[in-house]
Amino acid sequence: MPGNAPAGDAHPHNHGILGKFLKLAGAQWVRDGLHTLFMIVLARKSVGDYGGFMLAFGLGQFILFLGEFGLNQPLVTSLSRRYARTGEILAQYTVIKAVLFVAGVAAVVGVALQQGYDEGLVMLVLVISLGVGLEPLSGTFFVACRVRGRQDQEALIRAVAALLGYGWAFGALLLGAGPVWMGLFKVVENTANLVGGAFAVLRWEHLAGLNLGRKALARIWGTTKNGLEFLIMALAAITYNKSNLFFLQNAGGQEAVARYSATWELVDGVSVLVCSLLLSNVLFPLFARLWKTGRDEFHRLAKVSAQWLLALALPLVFVLAAESDRLIGLIYGPAYADAVWMQKYLAPTVLCAFVHNLAAYLMLSQGKQRLLLFIYLAGLGLNLGLCAALIPAHPLAGAAVAILLTKAAVAAATVGYCQKTIGLFTLKTLLPILVASGLGAVLYLGLAPFVPREVAELGAIAPMLALLARLWRARRVRGLAPGDPGRGMEKP
Repeated sequence: MPGNAPAGDAHPHNHGILGKFLKLAGAQWVRDGLHTLFMIVLARKSVGDYGGFMLAFGLGQFILFLGEFGLNQPLVTSLSRRYARTGEILAQYTVIKAVLFVAGVAAVVGVALQQGYDEGLVMLVLVISLGVGLEPLSGTFFVACRVRGRQDQEALIRAVAALLGYGWAFGALLLGAGPVWMGLFKVVENTANLVGGAFAVLRWEHLAGLNLGRKALARIWGTTKNGLEFLIMALAAITYNKSNLFFLQNAGGQEAVARYSATWELVDGVSVLVCSLLLSNVLFPLFARLWKTGRDEFHRLAKVSAQWLLALALPLVFVLAAESDRLIGLIYGPAYADAVWMQKYLAPTVLCAFVHNLAAYLMLSQGKQRLLLFIYLAGLGLNLGLCAALIPAHPLAGAAVAILLTKAAVAAATVGYCQKTIGLFTLKTLLPILVASGLGAVLYLGLAPFVPREVAELGAIAPMLALLARLWRARRVRGLAPGDPGRGMEKP
C-alpha cells in the first residue's frame, strides 16, 4: 500500500540509515567530485569566468531551494501517510513545481537585468537557472524513491546523469567554448535526472493510475496553499545564504565573488554532503514517519543523531581552519590568497549547519513549520542588515562575518527550541565530546611549539576520532541493527 514503510524498514530499529546514506553519498561524490574538478579548472583558467559562474549559481539556487526545500518536505509528509494516493500526490506536486520553475527563471533573469549585469552574464544566469531549475522536478520522483527506501535507484540515476552533464562541461571547456555553452551542462545533467527518475517511479504498479483528473487539479490550489509556509521559508533561507554574494558583486565585482566562493565551495560542500544526503534524504523521512508511529524511537534517534553530528563537525571545523592555507593554495593557486583567511572565518558554519539542519528537520517532523518560518524570516532580516552594514566598507571580511553571524543566530534559535522540547543534548552525550575536545586542545597547544604542524594537528583531532570509533564499536558490540548508528548509546 502506498505510504507504508518499505519492507526493509519494518522493524522500528532497522532503519538501514548507513546503507542508504552511503548509496546516496556515492552518487553525490561522483557529482561533487566532477563539479569540484570542473570549477577548479575554470577558476585557474579565469578568475572572472569563475566569479560569473558562482554568481549565476547563486541566483539559480533560489529556484532550486523553492522546489526542493519548499515543496519536498511537505511531499515527504504526504507520501508517508498510511493511505496516501501516491500517483495523485506526485502529479499535483509536479504541476506546482513546473509553474514555480517558469516563474523562478523569469524572476532570476529579471533580477540580473535589474542589477545591470552585462549581456554575457545575463545569458549565463539564464542557462544555469534553466539547468538548476530542472532539479526540483526530478526531485519529486526521487522523493518517492526515498519514502519507499529505494535510495539505490536514485543514486544510480544521479551518478549516470552527473557523468553525462559534466562530460558536456569538460568537453566544452577543452574545445574553448564560451561560458554560456559550458553552462548548458546543468541542463544536460538534470534532464537526465528527470527522465530517469520519472521512468523509475512510473514502473511501479501502484502508480499506474498517475493522472491529472478533475479532482487532482482541484486539489492543486489546496496543496499550494498548504505548502505556502514552506515556500516562504525556503525563499527566506536561500536569500540569507546567498545575499552576501549580491552585495559583494556590487562592492567588489566578479573577482571578489570568485575569491569568496573559492572557500565557500569547500566549506559548504562539507555541509551539503551531510545536511542534504543524510539529514534531508535519509533521516527526515524517518523522523516524519516516527513522529506519527513511534515517539520513543523519534526521541532516541534525534538524540543519537545530535551526538554523532556534533562529534563529526568539530574535527571538520578544525581541519578546514588549520589547513586553509594548504587547501586553498593547492586547489586554487596564488590568485586566491584572500580565501585563506576567509576560510578561518567560515569554517565554524559547518558546525552551525550540522546542528541547525538536524533541529530544523525535527521541527518540521513535529509540524512546527510556522515557528521555523518565523526564525528564518528573523535570520533574513539580520543577514540583510549585516550585509548592508559590513560589506560596502570591507567587502570580503564583511561577507564572511555576515553569513557566520546569521548562521550562528539561526542555529541557536532552532537548536534551542529542540533542546527545550526534546532534550536534544544531554550531559551523557555531551560529556565525552567535551572531554575529547579539551584533550585535543591540550595536545595541540602542547605539541605545536616542538613538532611539525601536521603532528600537532593530528593530535588535536585524534581524541575526537577515537571517540567516534568507540561509539561505532559500541554500536557493533551491542548487536545493533545494520545501518542504525548508535542505537543503545542513550535511552530517551
